[in-house]
Amino acid sequence: MISSPGRLVLAATPLGDPGDASARLVEALGTAEVIAAEDTRRLRTLASALGVSPAGRVVSFYEDVETARLPKLLESLRSGENVLLVTDAGMPSVSDPGFRLVAACVAEDLPVTCLPGPSAVTTALALSGLPCDRFCFEGFAPRKPGERSKWLTELATERRTAVFFESPHRLAATLAAAAETLGGQRRAAVCRELTKTYEEVKRGTLASLSEWANGGVRGEITVVLQGATRAEVSVADLVGEVSARVADGERLKTAAAEVAESAGVSKKELYDAVVASRK
Repeated sequence: MISSPGRLVLAATPLGDPGDASARLVEALGTAEVIAAEDTRRLRTLASALGVSPAGRVVSFYEDVETARLPKLLESLRSGENVLLVTDAGMPSVSDPGFRLVAACVAEDLPVTCLPGPSAVTTALALSGLPCDRFCFEGFAPRKPGERSKWLTELATERRTAVFFESPHRLAATLAAAAETLGGQRRAAVCRELTKTYEEVKRGTLASLSEWANGGVRGEITVVLQGATRAEVSVADLVGEVSARVADGERLKTAAAEVAESAGVSKKELYDAVVASRK
């Protein structure tokens, strides 16, 4: 009889340089009963570079088979086996397979832990030269022009630094669209092949980066985008927005407080201005 279930272990893998692998990752590769890998060939290449032989069963766990693999992996965990989850590079679940398995484990109260390590998101952010105190991660940029345009419009007022992934053959089009929507002077950084032999970080305005990308870019791409600056807005300019929200059924006090906080103006002044506008 099994006294306790096994653990799901999420393990970050090197972005490129095998030397970035943690000692805990090496140990886990050699001891886990089951290893779920996004690409089993890349896993074995990494293990060979680290001088370790996977001791357990190795199963593929990429996007197209993720849902189908869940039942057996959960069964392994319930039976007391530890399952090590790795993706091609970086942290599982971060724009990589893993979220569904973690959610399923949480739903069943099965133990989940993490071996921290490399992340393209924070590595690019640190190298960008842009503010790092507040940021958001946007995953992969939308592929279709219409969806990309809507996404960029939403980012136009995002004050946090934004990080996203993009494929090399779509990079030029995405940067050109960003320059058109957000303004060519918005600053950004394109991080290519992080930690690999041909690592490159190109910093500049969206206009200059768009022109550079037209020459052709190869490799794994992470883009870091400067946040929007707060526009100078007067209390009078916001009265209409608050009134519209109140007309839709929102309480005046709540609407005024939220709009004022977002715009960086006095809540009391805005509230009083809306009340005065009704007289």
